[in-house]
Amino acid sequence: MRIDERIAERHDALSPQERRAAATLLEHLDDLATYRAAELADLAGVSRATMSRLFRSLGFEDFDEVREHLRALRGTGEPRRVDGAPNTEALAALEQAAILRAIEHPKILEVAGLLALARRVLVVGWRNSYPVALHLREQLVQARGDVMVGPFPGQTTGEELAGLGPEDVIVAIGFRRRPKLFGDFLTEAGATGATVVLVGDPTAVAHASQASVWLECPLQHSLAFDSYAAPMALVSVLSDAVLGACGRAGGKRVRSITETYERMGEME
Repeated sequence: MRIDERIAERHDALSPQERRAAATLLEHLDDLATYRAAELADLAGVSRATMSRLFRSLGFEDFDEVREHLRALRGTGEPRRVDGAPNTEALAALEQAAILRAIEHPKILEVAGLLALARRVLVVGWRNSYPVALHLREQLVQARGDVMVGPFPGQTTGEELAGLGPEDVIVAIGFRRRPKLFGDFLTEAGATGATVVLVGDPTAVAHASQASVWLECPLQHSLAFDSYAAPMALVSVLSDAVLGACGRAGGKRVRSITETYERMGEME
């Protein structure tokens, strides 16, 4: 159970002083691990012993165990500040490592070939995966036609799957904190006969068996919110490979699009 759920469950059994301490924990839950136990006790106006009793009452040995609990929550994608102010050099190094892992994936060329040769391409993503899906579509459509993205806000995906078949490719973007319908969508996508490419962080491996190709891409999550630098870098490298796989037809399409921009005055 999360720490806030533990507090709710145990609240009636806590002493008045422990309730004051618990209220302080809840008030500072988003940046709780940036404090020391003594500082939390001072903020709550209780003794350090009272704060320690509260930790034990909630099932934690000490405040270090509370910190580990918060880190575990962060590992599931829940935004929590656990390390205070970021170390920019360390953060940059972590970003670089994640990006390298993403763009060096051995299946990028395989997926690029599938996307270049498909009759139609459908790219799908929900929540934080949707911007990645949209960006991939916007890059692919420069190199080839018949690239769709879904679901549009407020819309469903059933109509997007209708008519797809063995000559088509469905790219499912599934980074963590996916909606519960994600697995059902993959089942229906596979039933169309289309090639299904799954792109997601390591937590999506549970869905890998439902895909034709599993393209794992890490997320960097040392801060409260996940960084999508690696997924966006993957999109860039993958799209570049698709353009290359499209050959002269891809280059001709790029030129045609640019000429259309110029005629319509759409670009500066």
